[in-house]
Amino acid sequence: MEKIDMEVDDFLSYCDYKGLATKTIRSYDQTLKLFLQYLKDECNIKNSNQVTESHIKNYIANVKERGKYTVVSDSHSKKQNIPEHRRDFGKKVSIATVNNYTRNIRVYFNYMYENRLIKINPVQKVKVIKTPRKVKGYLDDKEMNNLFKCFDSSKFHEYRDYVITQLIFDTGMRCGECLMIRDETDINFNDRSIFLPAENTKGKKDRYVFFSQSMATELRRWLQYRDRYKDSEFCFCTTKGKNLEVRSFESNFTKYGERIGNKDIHPHLLRNNLAKRFLMEGGDIYTLSQILGHSSVKVTEESYLDLTTENLRTKYQKYSPLMNLKKVGGKR
Repeated sequence: MEKIDMEVDDFLSYCDYKGLATKTIRSYDQTLKLFLQYLKDECNIKNSNQVTESHIKNYIANVKERGKYTVVSDSHSKKQNIPEHRRDFGKKVSIATVNNYTRNIRVYFNYMYENRLIKINPVQKVKVIKTPRKVKGYLDDKEMNNLFKCFDSSKFHEYRDYVITQLIFDTGMRCGECLMIRDETDINFNDRSIFLPAENTKGKKDRYVFFSQSMATELRRWLQYRDRYKDSEFCFCTTKGKNLEVRSFESNFTKYGERIGNKDIHPHLLRNNLAKRFLMEGGDIYTLSQILGHSSVKVTEESYLDLTTENLRTKYQKYSPLMNLKKVGGKR
């Protein structure tokens, strides 16, 4: 093992110690191992101090040119997953993926420089690629109702997924946060709230989300149904009573999207819908930021202030100052 391998391992251990989300650490791990492979094979780099700005920029250019899954860091994983059998094998790597790699590499070298483990920071002038901002996905009332109707509630897993879908839509919590709920300790039906402990949230902070009266009815009914068939501490368990994993629900959700003719649907779309509907109904950005568990209001503004012209027209009609001006002493 080269010194640079140990340096990356130390960085990942630090991330784990700081309590970063497993998904985040996994992303760092994947990015850096692919980068290390490139540095060893193409540049004969053995420690992080040898890495220059040019090495990083050349690697980013290499990522942009190569096809998807044509390079892997783990030969065992390659044998197990057989990437060449994927439908998108060899296709162009998206700008979003390239930017994600760039950010992860920047995080690593900033950490190394700030802790005086390298003398020069090679990522100071390495920037992400600017791209047009995408409007967040949205389902209108008809599409949302079609989604709710497509579940087969006679099947345990589909009934479970139906309630999960409603709950994420009603509360705006993340999918991973929802699937970690324990009904005995986290759900309070008296004030219709759900406690999300720090270890289960992206921001690593405790927070509460709130649900409606109709959601409370659905949730009680689901828990009574679950208890007849499964014994589990998790509100949304598998057919074996274990914790349902995010990737399993995401896979199921894609199939539900196909049923209603939407191949681009994903669980995060439900969170986006809560945010957009909240703003359209006159909710303020600060409260929305708290509901979503964002680290700052700026994150919320950058993510959700993308209302279309039609959205703005509808919202304006509701809040027109002239139309809402109170009459005093007869005629206006």
